[in-house]
Amino acid sequence: MQYELKILKGSEKIQHIRLDAASAEEARAQAGAQGYTVLSLRAGGLASSLSQRRSHFPLLLFSQELLSLLTAGLSLIEALEALTEKERHADIKKVYDGIVAKLYEGQTFSGALGDFPAIFPPLYVATVRASEKTGDMTEALSRYVSYQTQIDQVRKKIVSASIYPALLLGVGGLVIVFLMGYVVPKFSAVYEGSNTELPWMSKLLLQWGTLIESHGLAMLSGAGAALFAGLYALSLPQVRAALMRKLWQIPALGERMHVYQLARFYRTLSMLLKGGTPIVNALSMVSGLLQPELRNRLEQATASIREGHAISHAMELYGLTTPVALRMLRVGERTGEMGEMMERIAAFYDEEMARWVDWFTKLFEPILMAFIGVVIGLIVILMYLPVFDLAGNIQ
Repeated sequence: MQYELKILKGSEKIQHIRLDAASAEEARAQAGAQGYTVLSLRAGGLASSLSQRRSHFPLLLFSQELLSLLTAGLSLIEALEALTEKERHADIKKVYDGIVAKLYEGQTFSGALGDFPAIFPPLYVATVRASEKTGDMTEALSRYVSYQTQIDQVRKKIVSASIYPALLLGVGGLVIVFLMGYVVPKFSAVYEGSNTELPWMSKLLLQWGTLIESHGLAMLSGAGAALFAGLYALSLPQVRAALMRKLWQIPALGERMHVYQLARFYRTLSMLLKGGTPIVNALSMVSGLLQPELRNRLEQATASIREGHAISHAMELYGLTTPVALRMLRVGERTGEMGEMMERIAAFYDEEMARWVDWFTKLFEPILMAFIGVVIGLIVILMYLPVFDLAGNIQ
């Protein structure tokens, strides 16, 4: 759920930001964790969310182009001015102009990006800020591009695996609606004038056809209203949070969602640690990526690490790891390459997730096809069953 917040940080001017959160309280907590004072908050709603997606700032493309220009030898301001000159979208050009203006005023690049919190997330700003201390801006941008590309690849695998089942459901649903809404009422009118004794299941089907023919417009209006009500309900944070809790309670699906969350968690944590962000600060910054239940566990794990416990021990104690990942964390603690090891953990989780998605689609698609075929076949058989009986009587 998108929330629009009016915020104040220190003595700076009032700003507006957008945050993704399951509830208003969670949005306030996220803003507070970033050091903001929330002056007002309101839900963005479904229409606002769709509008925001359409005008989304291309952060990955911006990072890739900036990285290319810096690698080619341009200074930061020269690179940003070049991006400003080539940009044709007015809103994006305005952001570039604002960043360049703040750099000329003497602000650091991370400070300039931080003045646009609705566009540049805290993770991105923290990565740039850490690179300013070490002088490896190109390395930081390269890490972010690699990170975002890998995150997008996992998301694209899940989306692409969902396309064919969704297409099957859509086409099968349309065929069933056509049969039940047009063909069955026609057959119902034909059989109504005859004195043929119909099987009870055929009677049931044809009564449905008569009902649709008599009250089709009202039923269509009711279906449209139900669809609109469902979409509206999904835009409410309470409904979405309750739905996510139910999905997490499904054993197989909940386990996969847990693995997906951990993959994002460890990959983001790896990027921050490689950039020089301290572990406690990094953990507080990535908490927004997790579901509320895992976020509570992370807060407890962070407190444990702050008290001096090992990272592997805290992650194991609060259920933020798996047996394989736990061993890899312990190796990272021994070698001192915790950022690199977390990257490998995320890659391991991604491969596991990809295998599960592949297995699930190979199993689910034929089952779905068989189910749709059985439903359509049953409707057709029940429509023609009286004809078959009549032909048998004639013989």
